[in-house]
Amino acid sequence: MNNPFARFIVRWFVCGLGLFIAASILGPDRIAYGDSFSVIVIAGLVLAIINTIIKPFVIILALPALLFSLGFFMIIINAAMVLLASQFYGGLDVNNFGAALVAGIVIGLLNYLVTALLEER
Repeated sequence: MNNPFARFIVRWFVCGLGLFIAASILGPDRIAYGDSFSVIVIAGLVLAIINTIIKPFVIILALPALLFSLGFFMIIINAAMVLLASQFYGGLDVNNFGAALVAGIVIGLLNYLVTALLEER
């Protein structure tokens, strides 16, 4: 996909779907969104914007930890981005870091799968 707008739409979809799946796995006591589709859509948009703007700077700052952990520190960065999205958008309530960690893992796996499917060969 060469179109940046299309890539952002896909990222938005993956973030929203990942948040929905993580909330379904963990239940409303860990990740609450009020059973509203619009909250998931807006939270996915907020998370996609955060991943587009803030996450690259965090990755650069965390480069030594990423290299030392052979990339596993990216899971922690994904969880931090989910918590940050929860702070920016009040409709999404992520109760603790463990719930954000699960959401970050789910979103990362979905992102990997979608990228593998849509990648041009």
